Amino acid sequence: MAFSLIQRPSTQYRGRFAPSPSGLLHFGSLLTALASYLDAKANDGLWLLRIEDIDPPREQAGAADEILRTLEDYGLHWDEQVRYQSQQSALYEQVLSELAAHNLTYACACTRAQIKASGGIYSGHCQHLDLPYPAHAVRIRNQIKADNYQDLIQGKVQCDPALAGEDFIIKRKDGLYAYQLAVVSDDIDQGVTHIVRGCDLLEPTARQLTLYQTFGVAAPQYAHVPLITTHDGYKLSKQNKAPAIDRKAPQASIISALDYLGQQPPAQLNDGTPEEILAWAVEHWQLTNVPKQASIALPA
Repeated sequence: MAFSLIQRPSTQYRGRFAPSPSGLLHFGSLLTALASYLDAKANDGLWLLRIEDIDPPREQAGAADEILRTLEDYGLHWDEQVRYQSQQSALYEQVLSELAAHNLTYACACTRAQIKASGGIYSGHCQHLDLPYPAHAVRIRNQIKADNYQDLIQGKVQCDPALAGEDFIIKRKDGLYAYQLAVVSDDIDQGVTHIVRGCDLLEPTARQLTLYQTFGVAAPQYAHVPLITTHDGYKLSKQNKAPAIDRKAPQASIISALDYLGQQPPAQLNDGTPEEILAWAVEHWQLTNVPKQASIALPA
């Protein structure tokens, strides 16, 4: 079957960093941004920046602009124009329309509470009910059921087969586009070849692979870096109100992030500028040195 999402033929590495403006960049965000930047630049590639602003109720006013300024202060300069997902509705609607035309979607009225009560995995209850699309969520008919893949850092990743086989939501009942649909559509449209991001997305990657195979497009290569957690096990996140990284003195945070990424920066870099530290890091970047673990705890 043919879709309008056509993969750009590219021999150049195209990576990306795609933060959500639900809060400011914290140390865990920096780790991901730095790893994706260094892997792109060490491979003579491009590093793209995409703001994933498709969930307005969760967004913090002014966070998107602050993220851009923070990256610039840290010397992490992106290539090409910043993409905002809030401006990509036409792309997502085209993809939804084509999926529907191939009978690969259906409307679903089931609530989260109902699904949780029935075991937590959606059963496909609504797939033959022919419900109208307006005012209901849209699910994909999952014919692929991708449940494993090879990660450049973590090795073979095996996901829950039941979850991987679920008909997952690609447009929400409230009309907002689901993350899975938006991220895959954008990555294909932008020609992304490599994705370096956090281990919180290890399992969702299976759903994204399902979409790639559905569209008939080769998936990018994935590399998932460890999550940074508090000493008591909580993930550093905007939702957990993790403190924003310091824009005025970025050097210490960059050095610390390089340590967590297994890159062992020399002590003489401590007095360097962000640009000098990043130049060293690009030259010496080794993806194979990144710890092959899902999370790393900050010291107490």
